[in-house]
Amino acid sequence: MQSPQPLRNGDTTPSPHRSRFSTPQHHVQSTLSVEKLKRFNSLILLFRLTAFCFTLASSVFMLTNSTSSHWYDFDAFRYVLAANGIVTVYSLFEMGASVWEILNGATLFPEFLQVWFDFCHDQMFAYLLLSADSAGTELVKTLRRTDTCTVTSAFCLQSDIAIALGFVGFLFLGFSSLLSGFRVVSFIINGSRFCL
Repeated sequence: MQSPQPLRNGDTTPSPHRSRFSTPQHHVQSTLSVEKLKRFNSLILLFRLTAFCFTLASSVFMLTNSTSSHWYDFDAFRYVLAANGIVTVYSLFEMGASVWEILNGATLFPEFLQVWFDFCHDQMFAYLLLSADSAGTELVKTLRRTDTCTVTSAFCLQSDIAIALGFVGFLFLGFSSLLSGFRVVSFIINGSRFCL
């Protein structure tokens, strides 16, 4: 009769009765990891959804801002609209990728490409949004010293709202960027997207 083969941890191969009635420990750990990954991806999805909503609202507020003046007469306001529009489209794509990953348990692109794509684009678009909204803020401050922005000016008030919404969108995109950065570090160290 052949002796049982030792496993890597020094234990012997389990008997058929033991394997039939007990759950292997690696299966339990795998199930916990899958649940943690789903919660992690759900949190990223929530941040991306919030960034999408705020940047979309910012784009709409800026696009419809043509009361006493027109937004397209000012370079900084065109920059605000363009940056928020780009981040809106990007957030919509990333929301779809997150939903795909939650439902299928696999990334849309190959895993190596996906983690770096998410991290690099989150960083790039967060800086784009911050830059645009900062330029818009400076322009509104300048306009307040002229006749364009009076106390009752709906144009400047709507510009303020659009820029504020863009800053909130940047905040949630920044949160997404932190989580995607965590995924990159985890991928480099462990060879997987998420490991606790």
